[in-house]
Amino acid sequence: MTTRPTDDRSGRTRGPGDARRELLSGWGRNPWSAAHVVRPTSPDELAMAVKSAGPRGAIVRGLGRSYGDQAINAGGLVVDATAVSGLLELDEEAGTARVLGGTSLKQLLHQIVPQGWFVQVTPGTSNVTVGGAIANDVHGKGHHATGTFGAHVHSMVLALPDGTRRVLTPTETPREFWATCGGLGLTGTVLEATIGLRRIETSLLKVDTDRVPDLDSLLALLLEGGRKYRYSVAWVDFLARGRSLGRAVVDQGDFATLDDLPAGDRRRRDPLAYRPLPSAPSLPVAPNSLLNRASIAAFNEFWYRKAPKRRRDHLTTIDKFWYPLDMVDSWPRMYGRRGFLQWQCLVPFGAEETLREIVEAIANHPAPSFLSVLKYFGQANPGPLSFPAPGWTLSIDVPTDVPGLAPLLDRLDERVVEVGGRIYLAKDSRMRPEHLPLMYPRIDEWREVRDELDPERRLNSDLARRLRLLG
Repeated sequence: MTTRPTDDRSGRTRGPGDARRELLSGWGRNPWSAAHVVRPTSPDELAMAVKSAGPRGAIVRGLGRSYGDQAINAGGLVVDATAVSGLLELDEEAGTARVLGGTSLKQLLHQIVPQGWFVQVTPGTSNVTVGGAIANDVHGKGHHATGTFGAHVHSMVLALPDGTRRVLTPTETPREFWATCGGLGLTGTVLEATIGLRRIETSLLKVDTDRVPDLDSLLALLLEGGRKYRYSVAWVDFLARGRSLGRAVVDQGDFATLDDLPAGDRRRRDPLAYRPLPSAPSLPVAPNSLLNRASIAAFNEFWYRKAPKRRRDHLTTIDKFWYPLDMVDSWPRMYGRRGFLQWQCLVPFGAEETLREIVEAIANHPAPSFLSVLKYFGQANPGPLSFPAPGWTLSIDVPTDVPGLAPLLDRLDERVVEVGGRIYLAKDSRMRPEHLPLMYPRIDEWREVRDELDPERRLNSDLARRLRLLG
């Protein structure tokens, strides 16, 4: 978690209950704001924590992997839910896991993978809590096949801000359920959830890799692969221009079966072994000049040339396929003290020319990005604030101190709005509030349900105030 304690010499400051005053940020280390933080240690304490919120309200926080200001609350209360964690029940017959809301996917996978199970949906880090995955309705490399995390939640126990609890399901309470999935933590606190799992024979993935020379080849390969592969993702070189615009390395695959392991391979003895590599030592905060266009261009060239032109049936581990950055958990420090932001958009199918315009605009701008990803989405779910819908999703990480970055992203936002797309709120830290109802036209529907669940508006966040999310 990205925090900076700011207590006085007694170790405490005035705040709700026994809260400590701390500086918090999202994963991008920008912006920062001070809040009073409490850390409940039981479901009962977590259920009642928001009730003590003052006039600035409260927001529940997991492991802090939202990139912007979704889980910070300047001058208010932040409830750290990570101590309320654990697997409560693994129902092998139903293929479900009942877990506490503060449980990280990393914790869960350690317990279920050796027993032959995997989560249906995971983002690009295992350091997210189940409650956070629901609040952001996270997606992953397989949205075209499996949808979002919320699509596999069978039920959840939601603590309302007054401390009462409600059981939500997609069939019996669909309005409240889908307002919570993607609701950014503003409908209540997820105390526990029952989620659907996927049966696996091994903990390895069988992956095909292709190095593609340009954007047209990339889009065609991803669409073609969607009919064959469950998971797909492309790392894109957004500094390449001209004929190389949109060049990329594409990985597509699925879990390997026992039959996919070669005879005599020692991994056949324990095909479900799950031993993630430990995280590297924490990196120092880098000088702001370390990540510039020249250094990232050199890295991108190396990364592109390093990838095989065409490789088939390569066996790799869960962590290498989904969570490579978890092995260097402090990597945001590379962006320096001013931090970075991630811009992630959805461009609907049929608007590929707009997608090309966006890629060209990024390639021609001084903003450097070496973490640039392109995926494509399948059908949307019923959540009013859920991000995915049929189309392309593009994400870039850029230092916040690049000259001209704000006007560039404002222009790109406008192009996204013009074609009926949207920005992912879980990653946002700078979008203009007037774009919210254009990108999320069902916002009033969500607000109606939210106000029913929290009529006193105890729940609030810096993001909610910045975007005027509560109306």
